[in-house]
Amino acid sequence: MRDALALVLLMLAAEAAGQPATPVCEALSQQLAQSPAALEGRVLNETLFEAAALDCAEIASAMLARGASVAARDRSGGTALSVAADAGAEQVATLLLSHGADVEHRNLEGSTPLLSAALAGRRRMVDLLVQAGADPGPPNLQGVTPVMAAAFEGDLRMLKPLLAAGADPRAVDSQGKGALVYAAGRAFPPIVTALLNAGVAADQIFGHDLTALMWVAGHANDAPQDDGVEVARMLVKAGVGIDRQDDRGRTALMIAAERGHAAMVGFLVEAGADPHLRDSDGLRAADLAADEIVLVQAAVRSPALTIDLYKGVRGSFRDWDGQLRQPVLLATANAVIAIAPIDGFEHRTDVLDSLGLDRTETDCSR
Repeated sequence: MRDALALVLLMLAAEAAGQPATPVCEALSQQLAQSPAALEGRVLNETLFEAAALDCAEIASAMLARGASVAARDRSGGTALSVAADAGAEQVATLLLSHGADVEHRNLEGSTPLLSAALAGRRRMVDLLVQAGADPGPPNLQGVTPVMAAAFEGDLRMLKPLLAAGADPRAVDSQGKGALVYAAGRAFPPIVTALLNAGVAADQIFGHDLTALMWVAGHANDAPQDDGVEVARMLVKAGVGIDRQDDRGRTALMIAAERGHAAMVGFLVEAGADPHLRDSDGLRAADLAADEIVLVQAAVRSPALTIDLYKGVRGSFRDWDGQLRQPVLLATANAVIAIAPIDGFEHRTDVLDSLGLDRTETDCSR
């Protein structure tokens, strides 16, 4: 009789929702019908947690109706809302909030439901909790905040509502890293742009005297090199000291060389990084270079490199796209009349750049 009553309650709840139960929720309903103990006493709360993890709102509603508590905690110290937030269970989360669930409750790791959702990459859940009034600022015991989680994931659509709700983008975690570091280290240009626009100082010093430029110089290997260079260009333009050294005496150029990021090395050299600086062990970027390609990249992109061409003019490579600069000749079929620079046709920065796409006109990054 009790089994039948439980199943009827669950089916009525499902019908009231006006939509068919998902296969996992149907399976849970059948399991409950076979287990009367799941509908009694403290086990009700365990069933509520299971329903939260699977986003079975009808079952969660039935458990609440039978006495399950939104304040009950699991072994990790989280509530059903914490579980729903981590799982992205929006229907159950909405239900629990309507029953007074504490949106600021922290589990044993110090994570609020909002932080749990952000760490799990649950963008829509983050939106839901922010709209429910969740504070976007509180960190967990490691000092990680929702903004840092969004920055690490490279999720701009998650980051924006957090910033709009007043989250501090300048906070740092227990390891001395901030959101800008997480975004730079994974080479996410849109996130770096958003953080800079939100007031994060480009030249902020993080743990071990590292700057965001140093972090992007040694960016994750799975990040596109072009994205890394784009972030580095932003930071240099924003005023980060290109030759600043960390607590090991390493510069961004040294870090990029050691990591084998040839494009980054090329950019930093072009931007004026000093290749002759030494770290605390007396090593230069060239000494730390992961391979010869990095050294060649640095040499080819260096403004100091010139190449013999013709008619007494030496060429070099354009630092923004790697193309060879050549002198422009005013010539006939069998004679050279003049060689750039030619009065009235002088380029504003280099006489060899008189033809071809200029820095501000090209999308080429190689």
